[in-house]
Amino acid sequence: MAHDDDILALKKQPGEFFDWTTFLMAVLIIAMGLISIYSATYDSGMSHYFFKQLIYTGVGLGIMFVCIILPERWLNDYALVLYIFTLLLLITVLIFGRTVYGTKGWFQVGGLSLQPSEFAKLSSLNLIATHLSRKGTDIKTFRDLGLVLVIIILPLSLISLEPDIGTATVLIAMLVGILFWTGFDILLLFFISSIPIVILLSLISPVHFVTAVSVYSIIAALLRKKLLLTFATIIIIVAVGYTSPMIVNHLMPHQRNRIDTFLNPDKDPLGKGYNVIQSKLAVGSGGLTGKGYLQGTQTQLRYIPKQWTDFIFCVPSEEFGFVGGVLVIGLLTGIILKSGKIAFETENKFFSLLSFGIATVFFYHTMINIGMVLGLMPVMGIPLPFMSYGGTALIVNCAFIGLLMNAFRTQRIRNLKK
Repeated sequence: MAHDDDILALKKQPGEFFDWTTFLMAVLIIAMGLISIYSATYDSGMSHYFFKQLIYTGVGLGIMFVCIILPERWLNDYALVLYIFTLLLLITVLIFGRTVYGTKGWFQVGGLSLQPSEFAKLSSLNLIATHLSRKGTDIKTFRDLGLVLVIIILPLSLISLEPDIGTATVLIAMLVGILFWTGFDILLLFFISSIPIVILLSLISPVHFVTAVSVYSIIAALLRKKLLLTFATIIIIVAVGYTSPMIVNHLMPHQRNRIDTFLNPDKDPLGKGYNVIQSKLAVGSGGLTGKGYLQGTQTQLRYIPKQWTDFIFCVPSEEFGFVGGVLVIGLLTGIILKSGKIAFETENKFFSLLSFGIATVFFYHTMINIGMVLGLMPVMGIPLPFMSYGGTALIVNCAFIGLLMNAFRTQRIRNLKK
């Protein structure tokens, strides 16, 4: 009956329930991605990537509109089924999947590829939001926290076996975002988020390590939590940072090389550090307004291998300059902020959790990917949302946009009924 009322309300004032802002931002950033992929593959015998992305775009937009109108009860009722199906895909791909650059994470279907790890973001987030929105659940209880951790750990473990460390870290970031939004202890979240930063700074120099520990200690003290708990987290942070250089020294040579390349890409300018050096040159050479479409030196002369994937941000930055780079960042920031706004404004707990989880995923992807291109973050295979070539990622991102618009529509209908 309630669903019939929703349909009646939509028929009366359909435009009022459509989130045009989110939709237009998504369409614009997808268009920016398509013209960037076209430029990166232009006149190089790689134009089939552009046409494949066009197909993925059509599929993604179709799924977006389906997700806009999906009833909440369907999302809840089939959450576990979707999650189990994703786990089965992740297990199957480990056995029969195609290996690309050392990662066994793709199914080949004709000329198209399918990456199950992308679906893990959607299915895991949907199941967590479904569980935590039920009456009587509390993330601060051992039972509910444990269940949420299991929901994340199962796909995380399978994805790590591929190994696809980039996507695995996205699941961790999504978990942190959800825990924050549900009111989990802020000190523990700050502690978890600080560990990778302290490890990184400890590898740079002892001075950076001491600075990181000092800043952490001050902020932890200002949070005014239990003294014993605060002191314990500081001790762990010190221990982790102090032992990190020793652990790195005992890694395999190729593993140490990856870390060394991130910390100092100029050390191997023609090898592991090549992409990062060339990407920084591409971004920096664009100037204010760029060199012109299809005129980018780094792009057209193929200085950056497979630029249409993780290093796609170089293309608009070089060809449209600072203006192009800011436009891309502005559109992605707009989508992230709108996701957070929807999460804050909706009175539906399920859609609130879902929206904030989506905001976290988009924020993490954007921050890490652009950080990679600028040499500020390690290169770990995290695509730029809506822009990097990749069909499964684009389809999942379009589904996320559809769910955001669904949350917007649901709240507008609720407001109308008041």
